[in-house]
Amino acid sequence: MDRVETIRKQLSDALSPIQLDIEDESHLHKGHAGAASGAGHFNVTIVSDNFVGQATLARHRMVYAAVDNLMPVEIHALSIKALTSEEHSSAKD
Repeated sequence: MDRVETIRKQLSDALSPIQLDIEDESHLHKGHAGAASGAGHFNVTIVSDNFVGQATLARHRMVYAAVDNLMPVEIHALSIKALTSEEHSSAKD
């Protein structure tokens, strides 16, 4: 299983997302210290009703907790956009 699929599985198991997009941006960071060790840079957009009533920091902590075992060996950097289904629907309108 590649890194994106591993991240997807762990986030899905922990947060039951309605939508989950993961973009591997590691190629944009060649030469960066974290990239030199082989760890990747990822951009995650996750929509889950587990985020209802949670502040942004709490949502990010939930995401990091779900992939904690992958850091820093597989994941060096993680950019997170965490939304509820209502927020996601509003953003599309």
